[in-house]
This record gives sequence, structure tokens and C-alpha cells, in this order.
Amino acid sequence: MECLVSEILLPTFAAIAFPNIDPVIFTLGPLSVHWYGLGYVAGILFAWWYAKKLISKPRLWANNTPPMKPANLDDFVLWAALGVVLGGRIGYILFYDFARYIAHPLDMFKVWEGGMSFHGGMLGTILAMVLFARSRRINVYSMLDTIAAGVPVGLGLVRVANFINSELWGRPTDVPWGMVFPTGGPFVRHPSQLYEAGLEGFVLFTVLALLIFYGRKLKSPRFIGGTFVTLYGLSRIFVEFFREPDAQLGYLYGGWLTMGMVLSVPMVLVGLAFILSARNPEVATGR
Repeated sequence: MECLVSEILLPTFAAIAFPNIDPVIFTLGPLSVHWYGLGYVAGILFAWWYAKKLISKPRLWANNTPPMKPANLDDFVLWAALGVVLGGRIGYILFYDFARYIAHPLDMFKVWEGGMSFHGGMLGTILAMVLFARSRRINVYSMLDTIAAGVPVGLGLVRVANFINSELWGRPTDVPWGMVFPTGGPFVRHPSQLYEAGLEGFVLFTVLALLIFYGRKLKSPRFIGGTFVTLYGLSRIFVEFFREPDAQLGYLYGGWLTMGMVLSVPMVLVGLAFILSARNPEVATGR
């Protein structure tokens, strides 16, 4: 018993103190503004602003012709928000906690209690892009490239919000930067939310920006979107080895396979197919 207590407590004393940040930024009467919600709003607004900047630079596009007008992106903001929220919520229900929501259907509407899936949000946003692009006669793949370029910033912000909320923490560890999360029991754990924020946010955004501004890859429809999907999938698979799986699911196989990995593998395959099939029409026509 004494040995077990030591194994639990000794790492705790060596852990980095968890920054106790209030998940609620401020409250106005019955309205509470959370960092988590702000992360989504800021991410969507940044992706909209960044996409408009890309569209305003003709030299980045094939034949120096942007695939859409800035006004199209203004109209798409609402579509994107609905795709992210509805897709994220439905994806979480289907992929992560279906039994609970079937038993308690009204809980599906309690979005303030958490429960969003990136993979569901991505599918919802892609559906919104396809429908919107076709309704406005915009190249669907260029639409995907344009939106994907700015999405990593929102992903990084939401992961930081997960960290502030003390949720989606990592597996027990003895690394020097491990933390004891208020909701994670007495164990020192990987701050896996920050790993994801760094990889899915900063690193992915930087790689895409380099490909866009130095590699001129927006000239090849599908390349930027494919790179986003591929690198996100690889980043998520990597971090899943450090992240504690959802309690209601646990490991799907062998004490290591998680739902996040299963959902990310198809992303990598589809993304690679997009990258390999991307072509610059200027090169094809000899210009």
C-alpha cells in the first residue's frame, strides 16, 4: 500500500502546476462567455479574414485568377458556422457516445455541456462547402483549399480552451512537463491538449502558409486541402498515443487503438490522394 501511494504522489510533487484559469471569461446576467465558445468564434472569424486575404492576391492562383469573390466568403460564414457546430455535435453523438444519447435523446441539445467531434465538424463543413460552392458555381476543390488554409488557427485555439477546461487530458506520465489536472485524478498526465494545439494549430498553419506563399500551391487545386487533411490526420494519430481515450469508449484494440486514430486514418488516405492528383492548370496548358 505504501509503495502504491508513493508511485502516485511522488510524481505529483514534481509536476508543473496546472494554471487555474476560469473557463468562464465573464458573465452578463444569465449569459456566460466561455473560452471554449470564444475559440470557435475566433477560429471561424480568422479563417474568414484569412481566406479573404488569399482571395485578394491574384498571383497566388492559377492564371492569376482567384476562384471566387470576397463577397462569396462573406456569405459563406454562416454556412461554415452551421457546418462546424451541427457536424461537430452530430459527429460526437455518432462516434463517441451514441448509447447515451439514444437513452437520453434530449441531451443531444445540451451543447453547453460539451461534446464536439473534430471529424464530425470537418464533415459538416465539407458538406457546407460543397453545397455552397455548387450554388455559386465555384470550384469545390479551390473552395476547400481556401478555407482549409486558415482552419488550423481555430483548431489551436479550441485545444487551448480544452486545456483551460481541464478536459481531454493525456495519459499518466513521468515526463518533467507533466501536470495534475483538476478533473484527472491524482495522476501526473501529459498536457496532450497543448500537443494538439501546437501540431494541429501552429505547425499545420505554418506549413500551409509556406506552401501557399512560397510554393504557390494554391495554383494546384486540391493540394492545400489535401495537405491539411493529411497532416491533421497524422498529427491526431500521433497525439492519440499520449491522450487518454474517452472513458465511455476506452481503447478499441490492444490497449493503444483509439477512436481518434480510426477516424483519422481515412483522412490521411484521402488527403494523400488529393495531393498526388493535384495539378497546376497553367503547367498543363504550357503557360
